[in-house]
Order: sequence, then C-alpha cells, then structure tokens
Amino acid sequence: MKNAPVFIDLFAGCGGLSLGLLQAGWKGAFAIERTADAFLTYRHNLIDSVRFQYDWPEWLPKHEHDIEAFLDEYKDQLASLNGEVDLIAGGPPCQGFSPAGKRNPKDPRNRMAEKYIEVVRIVKPKFLLLENVRGFNAPFEKASKGKKAVPYSHVVKRRLQKEGYNVEFRVLVSAHWGVPQMRPRFILVATRKDLELDWSPFGELLENRHSFLKSHGLDFGCLQTTKDAIDDLRVEGKELIDSTDGSVRGFKQIKYQELASPSAFQRLMRIGIGEGQGPNSLRLPRHRTHIVERFKRILEECPKGRTLTQEQRDRYGIKKHSITPLCPDRPSATVTTLPDDYLHYCEPRILTVREMARIQSFPDWFEFLGQYTTGGSQRTKSCPRYTQVGNAVPPLLGEALGEMVIGAIAQLGASQRKVA
Repeated sequence: MKNAPVFIDLFAGCGGLSLGLLQAGWKGAFAIERTADAFLTYRHNLIDSVRFQYDWPEWLPKHEHDIEAFLDEYKDQLASLNGEVDLIAGGPPCQGFSPAGKRNPKDPRNRMAEKYIEVVRIVKPKFLLLENVRGFNAPFEKASKGKKAVPYSHVVKRRLQKEGYNVEFRVLVSAHWGVPQMRPRFILVATRKDLELDWSPFGELLENRHSFLKSHGLDFGCLQTTKDAIDDLRVEGKELIDSTDGSVRGFKQIKYQELASPSAFQRLMRIGIGEGQGPNSLRLPRHRTHIVERFKRILEECPKGRTLTQEQRDRYGIKKHSITPLCPDRPSATVTTLPDDYLHYCEPRILTVREMARIQSFPDWFEFLGQYTTGGSQRTKSCPRYTQVGNAVPPLLGEALGEMVIGAIAQLGASQRKVA
C-alpha cells in the first residue's frame, strides 16, 4: 500500500501484536503499556530501532503508562486523533477470564476491556482488533445467580455495537498460522458501520492461510512442532559460556551454533540476525542436583505432552499444580508466564526465555530486556522476561491478522474509487 495504515496498541506488553502488525505493513502511532520492563523491550525493538516506522506524538512521553492515568491526562489529545487512526489493537489483561486462573468476575483486571472501549469511543478508528484468552468467550457461571450466564465477549460486543461498530469474534488456534504452539486465542474484529464495508474477516483469514504460510516458507500440510522451534538451542553438543546478558552473575548459556540442516521454522526465526550470531536471553537455569535427577526421571517415566497427574506429582514430590514435559513432535501447549510449568522434551531442565520466545514465534533479532524472573512482593509489580514472553500475542498470528485488516482497507479504498 502506498500509505501505510496507522495503528495504536493498547496493553501492548513487550510488543508481540505490534510486531506482527508492523511486519504486515502497518505503521505505529503509539503504544500503551503499564510495566517498565515490558515497555523497555517494546521501545528497544520497535520504536528506537530502524526496522519500523512510528509517528509517535510529541505530547506523549515514550515510557510506560497506566491506561487509566493515560485517559485522565491525555483525553483531549486523544480526541484530536479522531478520524486519523485506522486501527486500535490490544489485549487487555486476561487473568480474570483465564481457565487456568480463578475466573473471578470481580477481578479488577476485567475492567481493562472497558478502558479499551473508552479509547475507542474517543478516537473512533476504522477497525478494531482485540485479543484475549478463550475464557473471554465463556460465561462466569457462578456469577449468574439464577440468570442466564453471558460471556463477557457478548457484553463487549453489545457495547461496541452501540459505539457504531459491526463486531465479529472467533477463537483461533495459533498453530494454524505457523506458531509452534496450540495457544487458542479469542480474537474480536470490528468495523465502523459508516464505512459500509461488506467483508467476512475470519472467512478471508482462513482463505489466505495457505498463502500466508507459503510466504513464510512453512508447510501448509503440517503444524510446526516444539522440536522444529527449539532443537538448535539444546545444550547437548554445545560449548557453554558465561551468560552474556542479565545483571546476575554465575549463569551459563550455550554458544549458539546453527544446525547443518535447520528446520523451516528455525530459518524463519533467524531472518534479520547476523550469520552465526546468537540471540539474547539464552541464560540456562541453575537447577540443584536433586531437581535435575527428578526431571530425568520424569522424562524417562512420563508421557511427553501430558500434564502430570496428582498421583505422579505426589510420587515425585512436586507441590506445583501443573508441570508438563513437552512433546518434541507436536506443537507446544500454551506457554505461560511461569517458566517451571514445562520441562524440555529431552534435557532435564525448564526452558530458557529464548526457547519460550521461539515457541511464541518471536524472531531471534528481537531482544528481551529487564530481569529474567522476580519473586515475592515484586511479582505483582514487575514484568520480567519470562512474563513478557508468556503474556505476548504470537507475532506470526498478529501478522496474519494485520494482513487481514490491510486487505479490508484495500477493499475499502477500491470501493471509494469506484464511487468517485
């Protein structure tokens, strides 16, 4: 397209969705993210780099912003963007909706979707893209009190319709767009009614899936597996060196070496990084000897790709609610923000940040910044690297969605030229 369409990303995290949109041909206006570490990663890779184009407004400082404080302080400036923005994208915090959590309808994080709608009400973009966990489309049954339980997705749909949008949503499986991870995600797409655009977003998305995968060198006939994603990052056969990033000493990492015959997915992830150059965030965990032995037994005795049962966890003395040895020959289960939820498929350890990033489809040139992990009182306030990766929208899925909306904009432009 001659003039790249413009997007705003709300609840941007470290930039997974923005990266996908930018790679699809979009131009960034600005992004709102409340945690300093995640925004630091976002800014380093997407704003300050020379890879992509942003028209960041002078009135907005380039640092982290809480969405509520942002709306209080910059409402007038936002109003000046009315009609100037093509897309508002975002993934409001999902913990209150997640099947993996407590699914608490009173979780204060649920109201962040309301803040998304408030920005939409002010800016009135042509299109909307909202991502969340699939639980966003499931009712809070305990909260119904005898009434028919309604998923929060339906509440959001009605409110956006009142704001003048046609709304469609669907749960998509990320693995169908080249991500080596199942990761089902709720995706909402909305189009401003006055545009009078006749299109079927999800129909076009599915129709273009073959060409999307082919353009990335991926096989339409099979899903990308965990081994496809991370087998070149194994410790076996590699030289170990001191960890090259992070503020804590004493950790090791592999000295990266490309495989003689890399998978198509590995080749895709290596685009944009120097030949033989290793990605960042390769720091290996430091497990105690008895933990390594426990992990070895799990890998030898338990089926891959299945979460350990309560009986198995008791047998190994594991107090964690969930731990899964990954299967090399299938896409990974949905990665979380907790690094010890999964074991490597053939090495007795948890995954590195980079291995999780590969499973999320972040390219190797994308560098994660900040602490690797946090604990105690800092856990709710900070956003370390593992959390940044686990919370992100897979960039490949974001790119497919970005291409879908660009197709609609092209169709809109063609119809306007006919009228003229």
